[in-house]
Amino acid sequence: MRRTRTAVGAASAAAVVLGLAACSGGARADDATLVVTDTLSDTSAPIYQEVYDACAAEVGMQVQANHVAGSGLIATVLQQASSDTLPDVLMLDNPDVQQIASSGALSPLTDHGITGEGFPQGVVDAGTYDGDLYGVAPVVNTIGLFYDVDALAEAGIEPPTTWDELRAAAEALTTGDRYGIAFSAANTFEGTWQFLPYLWSNGADEDDLTSPEAVEALTFVEGLVADGFASSSVVNWSQNDVNDQFIAGNAAMMVNGPWNMPALEAAEGLDYAAVPLPVPQAGDTLQAPLGGEAFTVPRTQNPDKMAKAGEFVACVTRGEHQLAMATGRGAVPSDTEVAAEAAAANPVVATFVDTVQTARSRTALLGPDWPKAATQIYTAQQLALTGSEPPAAALERAAEN
Repeated sequence: MRRTRTAVGAASAAAVVLGLAACSGGARADDATLVVTDTLSDTSAPIYQEVYDACAAEVGMQVQANHVAGSGLIATVLQQASSDTLPDVLMLDNPDVQQIASSGALSPLTDHGITGEGFPQGVVDAGTYDGDLYGVAPVVNTIGLFYDVDALAEAGIEPPTTWDELRAAAEALTTGDRYGIAFSAANTFEGTWQFLPYLWSNGADEDDLTSPEAVEALTFVEGLVADGFASSSVVNWSQNDVNDQFIAGNAAMMVNGPWNMPALEAAEGLDYAAVPLPVPQAGDTLQAPLGGEAFTVPRTQNPDKMAKAGEFVACVTRGEHQLAMATGRGAVPSDTEVAAEAAAANPVVATFVDTVQTARSRTALLGPDWPKAATQIYTAQQLALTGSEPPAAALERAAEN
């Protein structure tokens, strides 16, 4: 769940969205041009444009890319579907694939020869609705535990692997001007995303948020704040804010994703590393959420262009292009073999490659109903971490809504 699209200002993004209905509809573009709608930032767009150009040439087409803000994409897509102005290729955040597929706006990728073979099951699950594959993400991400190598060395602490070790490390690393750990518990889906590894790895599920396992997970996270090992401001921090706090030296560890690596590399004097998030007990399996944007082929009234769009998506998601996109964006190639190649080249990437293998699609259990559960989760976390309700009561109250 990458939320770093800051380069495109709100005004310009809105202008692009408003212009989509007029300029990006697959039925309205000329027959030699594939229209791609994605949610790329100004930083990532050039990386993908090289891939788009190569794949368009391969399938004998031109390509026109429209970059829109992710926050406004779903409403725009549903509007385009009703007016038959969908683009030829559509990038969707993977939790949104099922919602759009359920509307009938997408065509199954198997119609275009794309089966998901070679991809981790979580990637396939994230792009599947009602038994059909509708989206494939060429690169994915998840979250892990970044740490300041010098800070842990000075404290004589090894990177934690269990909740007890994480709590002890956070306590030992907390000083007068530094918290032991930083994370996002914001009242957005980012806050939910960061809590999911604690929830899932402890055996809880989003369809039963009042279970003892869910209460135990929230109690653990709440304790990090209540005992002063994490700032009470985590309830307001986005993941970008968390990264800023870590770079500034205000936290010795942080929960975050690989997309921060370019900024971390650029931080002067920072020696950092990353490990998988700790699990409740030694031997438990880490279950983290799977992030990443999937490419889909919308249904249009032009079957010839839909066929070309399918060829284009097959090309964009191919292994050689996955590596280029992952390296440029700070992500993990989706194909298992390509991911292993990336891991061999970078030990930080290797951490996330390992986690992705068991990462879980947020829509795997509840499908299109996931947003309601996600809202309940961040609401409960806000209630507990602000001290408004004890963890058990916070989960019960959130689950009622």
